[in-house]
Amino acid sequence: MVLLSLTASHRELDLDALERLSTGSSSVGRVVVGTCGPVAGAVVISTCNRFELYLDVDAPLSGDSVRHATRHVAELVAHASGVTGDVAARSFTVRTGPEVTEHLFAVASGLDAMVVGEREIAGQVKRSLAEAREQETTSKTLELLFQTASRTSKRVGTDTELGAAGRSVVALALDLAERELPPWDGTRAVLIGTGSYAGASVAALRARGCDDIRVYSQSGRAEAFAESHDVQPVASLVEALADADLVVSCSGARGRALAATPRVELAAPLVEPVETEDDRRLNATAAGNFGGPTALPGLVSENGPEASLGHVLDTAALVRARERAADRAGDEPEPRPLVILDLALHRDVDPRVADVEGVLLFDLATLKAHAPAVAHVVVAQAQGIVDAAARRFEETRLGREADAAVVALLDEAEVRAQAEIAATVARLTDELAARGEPAPDESDVDVIARDVRRRVHAELHDKIVAVRAKATAKARAAEAALVQGAEALTLEASAQRDAGPTGRR
Repeated sequence: MVLLSLTASHRELDLDALERLSTGSSSVGRVVVGTCGPVAGAVVISTCNRFELYLDVDAPLSGDSVRHATRHVAELVAHASGVTGDVAARSFTVRTGPEVTEHLFAVASGLDAMVVGEREIAGQVKRSLAEAREQETTSKTLELLFQTASRTSKRVGTDTELGAAGRSVVALALDLAERELPPWDGTRAVLIGTGSYAGASVAALRARGCDDIRVYSQSGRAEAFAESHDVQPVASLVEALADADLVVSCSGARGRALAATPRVELAAPLVEPVETEDDRRLNATAAGNFGGPTALPGLVSENGPEASLGHVLDTAALVRARERAADRAGDEPEPRPLVILDLALHRDVDPRVADVEGVLLFDLATLKAHAPAVAHVVVAQAQGIVDAAARRFEETRLGREADAAVVALLDEAEVRAQAEIAATVARLTDELAARGEPAPDESDVDVIARDVRRRVHAELHDKIVAVRAKATAKARAAEAALVQGAEALTLEASAQRDAGPTGRR
């Protein structure tokens, strides 16, 4: 088994590019496992600032096969997201072997986060594994990898100050909004969405003293969320906005809608009524539709589905809400300002609402620019925990590969021991018979067997040590070659990103 990861995050891509790339991510793992024979398992992490695929490949991988596997997965991602295959391929950083482990453990511990030290990512990593289980795409190696990543994250959270600061995207967003709001006990907040960020937002708002919290959901889940979190559901978003000081939008509904938008450039017939549009596109791709025509020269297209797909909160709705707020303000010179926090990667809020008078919009790009630094000593302490955990995991994994060689040696030794035991018992039987004595009984045979096996295993000790060392060294050398191939592929993709229109801005 070989671990392979394809990762894209805020570190390599701007958020517009990342948003486009991750569209349709929910089905990628299932289709990769279903269509790529050597792939025994897949887990996908898709958050507001990263899109990562972790694969368990049941086949030897060379540099060329890493390139082939990367290209194949990139084509699946391309047909799910609407980008070209070349764009998808050069958007990913490719890792193999121990680098996969080191990266995932750092991600789960918050060291690679947009807000270094955020704890929300730990829950997202757990949910990614749970989703893979539901889709039946995980494997024994990936289970162990992700469970160990979660344990490492927990230790970083308890043993370092990195986990004690309460750092998160939600906390940073509220910190930025605070200077523009009335006191928290007088702030009226509206949440758009009912996912994990909405729950985290409720907790963060209450911790600051905000109790006037309402929730709106396009999918009709506001009532259930409101009941479980003791907030007020609203049916009309415009009406709620007219009376709000703060909006926290984190539904991701637009991303899900993008994933379900038909792709007109696919020629394969879409006839299965039980599958999602996303599944059909990916399955068509797997059947041989790689490299089909596309209207998207890059990660963002004026002619793509985004162009016609409405935001959860658009300018027209906000203008109506502000007009109602002005009517309610009466003789006051102007209504209270409205602060909007758009925490969804696939933007819930039309960026043009920032042009509406009295509205302040903070999106993920703004938060990234304001993410505070963390003391070097704290990061170094957390990184030490991550590095040690990654080394232990790799030693255990390589040890399992070496165990196969040791088991073969033990099997061979047992065959030799059985033959020697049989020969010794036969010789003793003949000697006893010659003296007119009865044949050896069961206890005599057991004594002979123990003596023979003890001697054989003592002679075997040095061979076991040598075989284990040789097998481990062979596995390390193979992984080193893989890492070099992946690094070359990553450097090539990085150079293409820097030269192309999809790089960081």
